[in-house]
Amino acid sequence: MLRRLYDWVMGLAASRHAPLSLFAVSFAESSFFPIPPDVMLAPMVLAKPEKAWRYALLCTIASVLGGMLGWAIGYFLRDFGLWMMSITGHAGGLEQFQCWYGKYGVWVILAKGLTPIPYKLVTIASGLAAFSFPIFVAASAVTRAARFFLVAFVVKRFGPAMMPVIERRLALFAAILIGLLVIGLGASHFLGGGGHGGACGA
Repeated sequence: MLRRLYDWVMGLAASRHAPLSLFAVSFAESSFFPIPPDVMLAPMVLAKPEKAWRYALLCTIASVLGGMLGWAIGYFLRDFGLWMMSITGHAGGLEQFQCWYGKYGVWVILAKGLTPIPYKLVTIASGLAAFSFPIFVAASAVTRAARFFLVAFVVKRFGPAMMPVIERRLALFAAILIGLLVIGLGASHFLGGGGHGGACGA
């Protein structure tokens, strides 16, 4: 089924309604859809490199809006949110998120939003955990923009051959980005002693 969905999304990238489809896929992926928008973004940038930044911005806006929906599902529809996480293979997602947040604070949203880890896990779990909505939106905007503009830049500059390299190195890029953010913005958070102990997975 995932292969059929993948092929369908790739077909949307070549259609005359590609920008609208890109918006819809980016929105849906943040809360329930299994295929990431990068699948559409890369061929669209390759076909029209002069629109790379427009497409990346479109992805970012739609993904943040979709993340807001995911947060709302977790916050207002708790049972439904837990059910959605279970059917997408993340039944223990809330506990995992709370463990991540206890160790890393808001940086977990930044890190997990940039890496290939399903962002829907973070959006729904943030609502379930009643995580601050304004901070969630701000962190989502930063991390999703970083991801999509990076993909657009690589495809525009180097072509699709570089995409597998980027996918393999996204965790490294995430670590670099989070490190810079921590240095520039996070000193007060750590000086304030936020975070709890406990062993969490990565």
